[in-house]
Amino acid sequence: MLIWSENAGLFWPPSRLAGLKAYIFLRTKPGTSEEVLRHLTKLQKLEGVTQVDSIYGRFDAIVTIEASDIERLGDLVYKVVERVPNVTHTETAIVLTRHGE
Repeated sequence: MLIWSENAGLFWPPSRLAGLKAYIFLRTKPGTSEEVLRHLTKLQKLEGVTQVDSIYGRFDAIVTIEASDIERLGDLVYKVVERVPNVTHTETAIVLTRHGE
């Protein structure tokens, strides 16, 4: 059995709808990554935002989030992280299996 999630636009098995973890990769406008990181660090006080890091490579930052269900995960991505000023692009990777926890 699969359950449709309107926010994510995906079908999910019921066993995968609880305790979700995801990584959000962010690109920022040139010269604004430090400002974006300061803003994102303030988001760590929100329930669900567990880690904020600057990174090298294709993206400028990564935000780790945890949510009780796919709808809350969607809220964190669309209503919180993507509204940070100077963020030009995001990609979200949802964890399928946790190893070593």
